Amino acid sequence: MEIWNNPSCSKCATARSALDEAGVGYAVRPYLDRPPSAAELTEVLRRLGARPWDVCRTQEPAAVALGMAGWPREEAAESRWVEAMVAAPELIQRPLLLLDDGGALVGRTAGALAEAVRRSGPTSGTDAEPGTAARPGTDVGPGTAAEPGTDAEPGTDAEAGVASAG
Repeated sequence: MEIWNNPSCSKCATARSALDEAGVGYAVRPYLDRPPSAAELTEVLRRLGARPWDVCRTQEPAAVALGMAGWPREEAAESRWVEAMVAAPELIQRPLLLLDDGGALVGRTAGALAEAVRRSGPTSGTDAEPGTAARPGTDVGPGTAAEPGTDAEPGTDAEAGVASAG
């Protein structure tokens, strides 16, 4: 599994802890430092069964400055939302859990984390090989083997959630 992580987000810290405790392997994507492309975000939305506004943090300063809360929420406007979120990745809800089964979840609730654990199952071993599950807490870049990640002090953020698809 891959987790789109913001190191100052308390929900991301909770998700990492829950996965660690369950023995579920994952790779950390620091999505603020390595923002997704429009194609990647569109694929994640497909996996979530969500629309861009479903996972957009419209109260963030960048969203407020753009007036995103008033943007149309219709198919014709989806690319506008995606492009704004790619340009300002802090607008993307977190943590996003990209499951190995092809699904995805927004891991902000205990229920979503339990579902991620259920669908992933515990993994064993300590090193990640390309194409296999990474050990808990690793940071993997595109096309690279796992390297140790870092953890930061939890921050705070607003409650939100999106239903899962898979």
